[in-house]
Amino acid sequence: MALMNATTDGTRTKELPRVDEPSKVAAKDARELSRLFLDRLTALEEGTPEYAYARNTLIEMNMSLVRYAAGRFRAGRGDQMDDIVQVGMIGLIKAIDRFDLTREVEFTSFAVPYIIGEIKRFFRDTTWAVHVPRRLQEARVELAKATEELRTRLDRAPTTAELAKLMSLSEDEVREAQLASNGYNSHSLDATLNTSHEGEAALAAFIGVDDHNLELVEDFHTLAPLLAQLDERDRQIIQWRFADELTQAEIGQRLGVSQMQVSRLLTRTIKHLRRGLLATD
Repeated sequence: MALMNATTDGTRTKELPRVDEPSKVAAKDARELSRLFLDRLTALEEGTPEYAYARNTLIEMNMSLVRYAAGRFRAGRGDQMDDIVQVGMIGLIKAIDRFDLTREVEFTSFAVPYIIGEIKRFFRDTTWAVHVPRRLQEARVELAKATEELRTRLDRAPTTAELAKLMSLSEDEVREAQLASNGYNSHSLDATLNTSHEGEAALAAFIGVDDHNLELVEDFHTLAPLLAQLDERDRQIIQWRFADELTQAEIGQRLGVSQMQVSRLLTRTIKHLRRGLLATD
């Protein structure tokens, strides 16, 4: 391995090892190197070649985590494995960008839930035609099993009451699961429907447009009073970083402080906001 000088704001930092083939680094070595690279990443300026090298090397060194997590979803999905791995990579990148060394937790323990979470979200969004709560997705599976068992036993379609008894659920819960099952399959929006007044019309004409921003309303509503409690500088830093999407170096230039100081201020403020959000749950 060669050594690479990393500098930020003109200040020399410790040298990073040059890893020629990061994807081939052994798991044990990858753990040690990942901690070193993650530590240096916080001291490097975003957008610099040194920062890109450290971040890209971290991604390649930890691709084995993605393959490990993807392997858990391999059964019956061989044709989707490339997509699963690509989605898992998104989770790995999020974990790298959000990892905090002060948490005193191994990066692998932090990253795997992010990777698996992205993969599960992929299946949830691509398998179900509409978003259905997880408990109802699970209830649909049990409903299908119970329906098939009773259909075989009774030689007819079971009633709601019979399903409720077998599943140990109330009839209302069975009906809710049956309704949720409608979200598993979809029809083309170009399909035509016969209407009593206007003849045939495309299904799309009867469906409104989803506003995905509405999903953020509750989070914003909870976060607003917490942001209002911050002092003016912290609110401004949050505005610049997450609304205006400035780099930490650009924020530092506006404030007249180093990128490292901005990183520490952001970390402190985000932890404060996180504690506030968890306390309101």
